[in-house]
Amino acid sequence: MAEEIVFRRLLSFLEEDIPFWDTTTGILIPEKVVVKAHVVAKQSCVVAGIDDVVHFLERLGLQVTQFIKDGDVVEKGATLLEVVGSAKTILAVERLILNILMHCSGIATEVRRLIELVRRVNGRVRIAATRKTLPGLRYFEKKAVAIGGGDTHRLSLTDAILIKDNHIKIIGSIEEATRIARRKASFMHKVEIEVSTIEDAVKAAESGVDIIMLDNMKLEEVATVIEELKKRGLRKKVVIEVSGGITPENILDYAKLDIDVISCGYITLSSRAIDMSLEVVEVIEE
Repeated sequence: MAEEIVFRRLLSFLEEDIPFWDTTTGILIPEKVVVKAHVVAKQSCVVAGIDDVVHFLERLGLQVTQFIKDGDVVEKGATLLEVVGSAKTILAVERLILNILMHCSGIATEVRRLIELVRRVNGRVRIAATRKTLPGLRYFEKKAVAIGGGDTHRLSLTDAILIKDNHIKIIGSIEEATRIARRKASFMHKVEIEVSTIEDAVKAAESGVDIIMLDNMKLEEVATVIEELKKRGLRKKVVIEVSGGITPENILDYAKLDIDVISCGYITLSSRAIDMSLEVVEVIEE
C-alpha cells in the first residue's frame, strides 16, 4: 500500500512536467527506440531515494539494475542504476528521478556529516529535522533524514503535541496549556513545549512536560537553563531539544552542552543537492 502511495505521488510529479506531451522527444525520437542508460553520481555522497525511484521506474515498464541501496556511501563517478527500455519513457522521467535522487541524497549526506561531526564531542545527542519541508516532498525529505541516520522529529501535526508560542499566547500561560494538553491528550502522545527564555524553561519543566525545546537561545542561555534544572532536580525528567539558528559552524558548541536533541530546519530546506546525471550508454534497438 505504501509503495502504491509513493508511486502515485511520483506520477503526479511527472504529470506536472508532462501535462500533455514531451515536445522535444516526440519530434526527435521514434516510438520503438530502446536504450540503456546509467544514473551516475558526480559527487561522493550518501545515497537516498533510490529504492523509491527503482520501484517507480519498474512500474513504468522499464528494466532496472540497482547497484546501490539507500544509505550507501558512494564515490564520485559511481553508477547507481542501469535502466533499459523505451527511450521516450527514460527521457521523460530523467529530470524527475534525478531531482529526487539529488535532493534526497543531499539531505542524507548533510545529516550524516552533522552526526559524525557531533559524535566527536557528544555521542548521545540526536540530530533531528523539523517540519520545515517543501510541500509535496515531506515523505522523501523525512525519509532522507532517516537514511542519513538522523531523527525525523514530527512527521506531521498528528504525531505529537508541540505547544508553541502562539498556542501559549492564545491559552494564556505555559501552565494552563500544559494542563489542558495533559488532560486531553492520548496516552500515546508526548507533550513538548517551545520556550525562548530561561524562566519559561523552568516553568515548562515544573509543569510536567516531556520535552522542552529551547528556541533560538544563545549558548550561555542554554547552559543556564540546564544548570537551573539540575539545581531543581528537574533535568533528568525532561528531554532537552535546542533549535533555531544552529548551523555547521556552531553546532559543536551546542553539542558540548548537556542536551539531548539538536533540530535543524536547514537540513531539509538548505542542504545542497548532489550532482548526478543520466547518460544514455547504448542504443539497443532503433
